[in-house]
Amino acid sequence: MSPKIVSRNLSLWYGTKQALKNINLEVPEKKITALIGPSGCGKSTYIRCLNRMNDLVNGVRIEGEVLYDGVNIYGKEVDVVEIRKRIGMLFQKPNPFPMSIYDNVAYGPRIHGMKNVDQIVDRSLRDSALWEEVSDRLDQPAMGLSGGQQQRLCIARTLAMKPDVILFDEPCSALDPISTAKIESLMEELSRNYTQVIVTHNMQQAARVSDITAFFLLGELIEVGETKRIFEMPNEKSTEDYITGRFG
Repeated sequence: MSPKIVSRNLSLWYGTKQALKNINLEVPEKKITALIGPSGCGKSTYIRCLNRMNDLVNGVRIEGEVLYDGVNIYGKEVDVVEIRKRIGMLFQKPNPFPMSIYDNVAYGPRIHGMKNVDQIVDRSLRDSALWEEVSDRLDQPAMGLSGGQQQRLCIARTLAMKPDVILFDEPCSALDPISTAKIESLMEELSRNYTQVIVTHNMQQAARVSDITAFFLLGELIEVGETKRIFEMPNEKSTEDYITGRFG
């Protein structure tokens, strides 16, 4: 498995508090990598480093490298807008824009001057498994969709920008089991064409959807490997303790 993203000695501070400590991790191409660990262990902070979302937080200091297709995204000549276009992100709570379903998906392509917007909207809604549910009401407000539909709309909005990588920060934590199952099924479909990283507190979800699992604890990467091995034969006692529910 060739890596799409590689972090090398990645450390991050919020002011004087160190949130990440020398993270060395490879994210393989067109696979699903799950990040697990208790709250406050650095998982969300880490994925926000992968598309420079932490740049938007005051008082953040970052050391180390994040290589995307071999290029350090923290290099001086890097176009941050282009990085965020290529490495899309889904958040814990669906955040559709207060506009129509169509305009939500078309928004990014329009502001970036992309052509064939109608085709992009159509493809993105189909690829996010939402087309059949909304094709007859594209002019209706996106806020009228259910939570699960809103999250899939946000996925469609991300896909419309034609990314390489999609980052998911606990995308199902606010959803019911049926909506969660649809998102997980969609992630499996998307893995044919996209590299994906998911932060999740749900051990069963990590075991179901991911190819690779990385366990974080207190800002450190404790262990990473194929998901089946991590869950069945972890090398580290703290990994085993977390997976079996002894803490976290």
